[in-house]
Formats: sequence, C-alpha cells, structure tokens
Amino acid sequence: MRKLFTLCFLTFAAGQVLAQVAALDPDWQESEAAAPPAFSAAHLVAIDMPHYVSLKFGVDPATLSITPDGIVRYVMVAQNATGSVNAMYEGIRCATGQVKTYARSASNGAWALVKEPQWRDLSDNMPSKHAIAFARQGACDGRAAAASSVADILKALKK
Repeated sequence: MRKLFTLCFLTFAAGQVLAQVAALDPDWQESEAAAPPAFSAAHLVAIDMPHYVSLKFGVDPATLSITPDGIVRYVMVAQNATGSVNAMYEGIRCATGQVKTYARSASNGAWALVKEPQWRDLSDNMPSKHAIAFARQGACDGRAAAASSVADILKALKK
C-alpha cells in the first residue's frame, strides 16, 4: 500500500512540475537560429569539467549571444590531447533547463547541420556534460533565466 501511495504522489508531483514549466509561457516560440558562426580555437574561455573527462572544453566568446526569447547560443569546442578539435553550435534555454545542438563541426572546420534539432534536458544522459557545466558556470543565472549579458557570462566563466 505504501508503494502505491508513493507512486501516486510522485505521479501527481511530476504532473505539477510539468504544468508549472508549461505555464511559464505557453505561447513561447524559439527564434530562428542563425547559421553556425565561424569560431576560433585560439581564444577559448575554458569550461571546468570533472577530472575524469579527458577532453578540454571551451566557449569561443565571439560566438556567444543571448536572444530576446532567452536562449544563450554559443559554439562549444572540444579538444583532445593530440589537438583534434570538434565543435558544437548549441543553445541553452535556462528557464526550462534544456539544451539544443544545431550543428556540429569536425577537425576540417566544416559545419554539419543537425537535421531536426530537439530540446533535451540538461541533465539528460548525454555523452558529455559540457552543456550543464556551461549553464552552471555562467550561461544561466540560477535556474530561472539566461545571464543578463554576454559580458556577465564571460565574467562568471573567468572566475
């Protein structure tokens, strides 16, 4: 009986959370993402990752933007020990704790657009946790909203 009660309570609570997220702005629509911007691996601002992550991650500050609809868009660059570079053009919607990958770039620098980019939870079990690290280290002001400016994001990352 206790398990049934717990299950019913958790189902109710999850429904309430989803209703609150939808109530944030039921008419919200994402602005169109621009084409993936050119990036430079030479001027990255480092993202602190757990010690077990062998790749080095950084954001190119020239690619950072905050859209009027509250999305922080950026190019995240991943480098391995041999110097190979991969990049992702992504957006974080801080208000809902979600990330979307718009395009990926390999070592040759050519962008490949994601055919149907989808919003995923930052806490999703992705191969890399770089997006949640970026959100926590400066892209988002807590869980509520994007940082107030690109300068604020960069200041937080450099601390």
